Amino acid sequence: MQLTAPVTRTAADTARRTGIRDTDGMAVASFVLGLLGLLVLNVFLGPIAIALATVALWRGTARRGRALLGLGLGVADLLVLVAFMSADSTMSWSL
Repeated sequence: MQLTAPVTRTAADTARRTGIRDTDGMAVASFVLGLLGLLVLNVFLGPIAIALATVALWRGTARRGRALLGLGLGVADLLVLVAFMSADSTMSWSL
């Protein structure tokens, strides 16, 4: 005996939930890549972190703080690169 009607989900509901989950993943990925970019490959990981954070914020992620941290870390990656490049006047840096 069933007291409630079965839940029917439309394709739009499923796509919306998948889209939200994707933007949350983008926010987390931007944070992780921005954090990793402070140590290695900041010339590549910084812009990727910035792009992922921007798209996640534009799509309205539920993890807004994580996306903002990813955006800040991506910018910090590029600032670290510029600081080290200006210190030794080359296109690369090493410790």
